[in-house]
Amino acid sequence: MTGAMLHSDPSQPQSLGADLRALRKARGLTLTDLAVTLGRSVGWLSQVERGKSEPSVTDLRGIAKALDVSVSSLFRQDAVPAEEQGYVVRADVRRPIGSREEGLIEELLSPDLTDDFEVVHSTFEPGARITEAVTRETQEVGYVVSGKLEIWINGVTHELGAGDSFRLRGHPYKWHNKYSDPAVLIWVISPPVY
Repeated sequence: MTGAMLHSDPSQPQSLGADLRALRKARGLTLTDLAVTLGRSVGWLSQVERGKSEPSVTDLRGIAKALDVSVSSLFRQDAVPAEEQGYVVRADVRRPIGSREEGLIEELLSPDLTDDFEVVHSTFEPGARITEAVTRETQEVGYVVSGKLEIWINGVTHELGAGDSFRLRGHPYKWHNKYSDPAVLIWVISPPVY
């Protein structure tokens, strides 16, 4: 499985298994819960999470579906030099995350999902919007790097521009880029949701 984040060296701070464990825990699932959903044994899943077993592409599809993430978010686009794994994320090899369905392009800036938080680079295309409010059991901070974005938080609409930031603490929110230029934001989310 070339390009996957699986590493056999347990001293490496990042691995596919560690990411899967972090996502499973963030979803409130036990090993047993996920194993039953996948139709696999708890032992096999435990080995995958510890980097002792390599899941097939079919397994990865099932895992991604069960954890509500894209399969592509489980892969690297290019090989990462060993000395950078778990420490450095180059701009041209960021992992795509999210569905991109609402005109939102998201890339993981964090090296992996093993921390108590994740950092996401989000590009909201012109006209992009979500119409249904989202509520997550997270704490989030967003910072507008460029462009403008309208964000509705807990019933109040805010117009944000470059240099502005906001915080969410489990509040319902929705967003809309009603402007002609993309809006680029950096989001810090705890616990990781992708």
